[in-house]
Amino acid sequence: MIRMPVLAAVLAVATSAALAQDYPNRPIRIIVQTQPGGLIDQLGRTFAQKLTENTGKIAVVENRTGGGGLIAAEHVATSPPDGYTVYVASHGTQAIHPHLTKNLPFDPANAFAPVIYLATTPTLLVVNPSLEAKSLKELIAQAKGNPGKLNYGSQGNGSSGHMIGEQFKQLTGTEIVHVPYKGAAPAVRDLVAGHVAMVFDTVAFSGEQVRAGKLRGLAVVADKRVPVLPDVPTMAEAGLPAMQGSPWFGLVVAGKTPRPVIDWLNREATKVFTAKDVRERFEAQAFDLPLGTPEAFAAHIATESKRWGEVIRRAGLTPK
Repeated sequence: MIRMPVLAAVLAVATSAALAQDYPNRPIRIIVQTQPGGLIDQLGRTFAQKLTENTGKIAVVENRTGGGGLIAAEHVATSPPDGYTVYVASHGTQAIHPHLTKNLPFDPANAFAPVIYLATTPTLLVVNPSLEAKSLKELIAQAKGNPGKLNYGSQGNGSSGHMIGEQFKQLTGTEIVHVPYKGAAPAVRDLVAGHVAMVFDTVAFSGEQVRAGKLRGLAVVADKRVPVLPDVPTMAEAGLPAMQGSPWFGLVVAGKTPRPVIDWLNREATKVFTAKDVRERFEAQAFDLPLGTPEAFAAHIATESKRWGEVIRRAGLTPK
């Protein structure tokens, strides 16, 4: 005689397998945490469009903004684990905000199942050209000689620019004032105007300003120099090899989604982002497309969460 818990488990596995075998048989929603047009939205819309073209299965983008991405993340975390709600996750919702948010409505370690690591774009340290420092070493020396006099703008509290700025202060032993903005555009606008001294932005967003001479790029957080800014050294070349961390994005689904569904999404995403036209378009914007297995993406998320959790703890930033 089969015991009830065992029977329930067998039925659950059978039901999961049946659902996975029939997947997908209705539209897949791609949840994006930002307004249309941004970097994350571009990734989501590219995946949705190409997935529909490649498979004949309908995929649509749904923008759910607010809460630094947590509104979108919560929506996916509480959705049925069937693969029909896919989230374009980011460093913010998966590795930073869980350390800064009290009473998070989901457990980030278990609420999501990683699918694939889609993209990353290097962080670029940019300064106003009028700044005395012409190199990273000169900037550090200037900051140490004038504690609390320099400031850095960020895309907002808890943003990647904020976290990397705090990491920079910890690694260099400098005292630099944080000035949060509501997004990258106003931060960079004030940097060009000279209202802040520096910003830790992305090559994708501020690279053009550097090429135009409106900003000076001092270093990129990357293993090697980026082709679009060949004259800008890496942090290691500039003398700060311990500096790590750049914005990244990937696909996740609700936890306990059947593995065959995850594998299907991983396989189709790999097809989309290895296509020559797609890869060239994103690489031209200074994106790297790591891709890989769900396990590799899970390991990346865990490493990033540990990194930023430690930075947040050392900075004394308290959850709100």
